[in-house]
Amino acid sequence: MPRSLRIAGAWAAVLALGLTGCGTSDDDGGGQAPKAGARAASPDRVEPLGTRPKTELPATVTSADGHRVTVRDTSRIVPLTGSLNEIVFTLGLGKNVVARDITATFEQAKKLPVVTRAHDVSAESVLSLEPTVVLADSTTGPAEAIDQIRDAGIPLVVFDPAKSLADVSPRIEAVAKTLGVEKSGAELSKRTERRIAAVRDDIPAGTREKKPRVAFLYLRGSASVYLLGGRESGAGSLLDAAGAVDAGGESGLKKDFTAITSEALAKAAPDAILVMRKGLESVDGVAGLLKIPGVAETPAGLDRRVVSIDDGVLLNYGPRTDQVLKSLVEQLYGDAE
Repeated sequence: MPRSLRIAGAWAAVLALGLTGCGTSDDDGGGQAPKAGARAASPDRVEPLGTRPKTELPATVTSADGHRVTVRDTSRIVPLTGSLNEIVFTLGLGKNVVARDITATFEQAKKLPVVTRAHDVSAESVLSLEPTVVLADSTTGPAEAIDQIRDAGIPLVVFDPAKSLADVSPRIEAVAKTLGVEKSGAELSKRTERRIAAVRDDIPAGTREKKPRVAFLYLRGSASVYLLGGRESGAGSLLDAAGAVDAGGESGLKKDFTAITSEALAKAAPDAILVMRKGLESVDGVAGLLKIPGVAETPAGLDRRVVSIDDGVLLNYGPRTDQVLKSLVEQLYGDAE
């Protein structure tokens, strides 16, 4: 199996466990991050473009799984992941969306029926809504459900998941092209890039020389899942943009996630720990986090430096990534100047 598929499969498994439950640097990373409160600071709404997009159909695109798909009607859209829901709503097509993934927790989508739970798609539920187009990721499954939807004659387009800041604009534009709103896609891409750049420009200058080392921990206490993110976790690009060092990746962890051990944490030596909000709640907060073997002995554990961001947006790499980055920067650097 190709390495890229193994990574995607592993990340899908992590999401399945978690969301149904509750870059490197040459810098030596010696600097310490100011204390950050363990709080969630991401918004619960998306911000659609100001004007309703003008749709130009039919649109013919090549799906990430090789299928050539023609979309003729976007009146009933079913996005099968939270991040795709987010993009469609932000493009201004929210009124056309008739279902959601369980991870689409933002306010505008909450009342929609759930047809997929962490990559577990119900083809019957999807088809019962009579969609005119279905959007999926290459990690969406099971494959039988995807085939069943296609066999029913529904246009289904698959996209590659976004794993870094570099993927944000191409993904937005690919979704927009599929839905016949390319101009809106270009506008949203520019808005997103501009906002991300603004957050990066506001990172305190004094932190640039001594970058804090940050370890991304994936936690689900109810399932006894405790993982340390490596180079393929998806957090590296975000940490790099925040002026930090991905401690797990820099310590030599090449995989997406590795089981937490005292030895691995000691080698990563994080100044701060990044977690998803529900993950932190699942281990009973910071006090519970410090009980995981090895955490309390790290610089981050000793100083209780924990950064918490909502599960539904942390690794989406989409229209709200600037807000995720801003939350990360604010919690990581505090009052630093």
